[in-house]
Amino acid sequence: MSSAKPSKTVPGTASPLLAWYDRHARVLPWRISPDERAHGVVADPYRVWLSEIMLQQTTVQAVKPYFAAFVTRWPTVEDLAAAETEDVMKAWAGLGYYSRARNLKRCADVVTEDHGGRFPDTEAGLLTLPGVGPYTAAAIAAIAFDRPAAVVDGNIERVFTRLFEIETPLPSAKSEIRELVAGAAPADRPGDFAQALMDLGATICTPRRPACALCPLTGDCQARKSGRQEQFPVKLPKKSKPVRLGAAFVAERGDGAVLLVKRPDKGLLGGMTGLPTTNWTVRADGETGAKSAPFQAEWRSKGVISHVFTHFELRLEVFHAVVTAIPDHEGWWSDSDSLPGEALPTVMKKALGAAYPALFRKGKS
Repeated sequence: MSSAKPSKTVPGTASPLLAWYDRHARVLPWRISPDERAHGVVADPYRVWLSEIMLQQTTVQAVKPYFAAFVTRWPTVEDLAAAETEDVMKAWAGLGYYSRARNLKRCADVVTEDHGGRFPDTEAGLLTLPGVGPYTAAAIAAIAFDRPAAVVDGNIERVFTRLFEIETPLPSAKSEIRELVAGAAPADRPGDFAQALMDLGATICTPRRPACALCPLTGDCQARKSGRQEQFPVKLPKKSKPVRLGAAFVAERGDGAVLLVKRPDKGLLGGMTGLPTTNWTVRADGETGAKSAPFQAEWRSKGVISHVFTHFELRLEVFHAVVTAIPDHEGWWSDSDSLPGEALPTVMKKALGAAYPALFRKGKS
């Protein structure tokens, strides 16, 4: 079967989808419901932007508590711009992809200083902001400002590749899908249309066992007609991720405080809090073994932890030592009460957890 040929219009999609959305829209803390919208409530661009940045590579359930904490602590973009970068990084710790947090702060600064606290209301204007790419610009333009925009996330890719049986593998099919979405988007309610597609993919048109009988678009779905729903979207086989090696060192003072350091601003986990480690990178292993420790101590092995990043897997040997003489090493000592609140990325929490198994158990982090 040949791949779908995009047309300028995709009739019949918006009306049944929006009718379904009006009845079944998910309740999300950053969203204006269809009923609220009908009564004149408008979306807050700050909350839309914040949620879209947080949701990149992260699930809705994981984002909800972080979003609530951010808008409670920093209710407006001006409040976020006035915050200390270190405080923002601490509040972000655990969400991953930490360049998003750095760009979040930079974007808040730019919106406040250069735009008077108001987000640009067009895709072109939004694309000038730090950390805002084509997808995020389209999503904010549609959801916050009701601008016609082709919003395409993973859920929407799945819906449209099934709807039109698009055989072109992802990511090559992205431009094809975007053109189809642009042709389907209505002139009115483009923000609700985008969110309706997201909800449809998240709750009905799921990767496995889609609930086609409940789908408002089931009559037009080509994959449903051929019984091939779960074969879409077509994806190329995943390449195996390389494995990088390194070592991490948990130095404990006599009173229980642990030595932490600030990682270099550039590179993976840039600007984050961490343990002393060897110099592993995305492309190269670091030294391993107790001999690679940053200073002499009675280092004892605590095993190996593994953490999967986007492009590689990192395996760190973890060593622990109680130091009797305070080493001449950059960083600071964080006591056991302060450790869970430090801006520690997940991989560093894993390394600390190897030395202190109870530290980051549920209820502690």
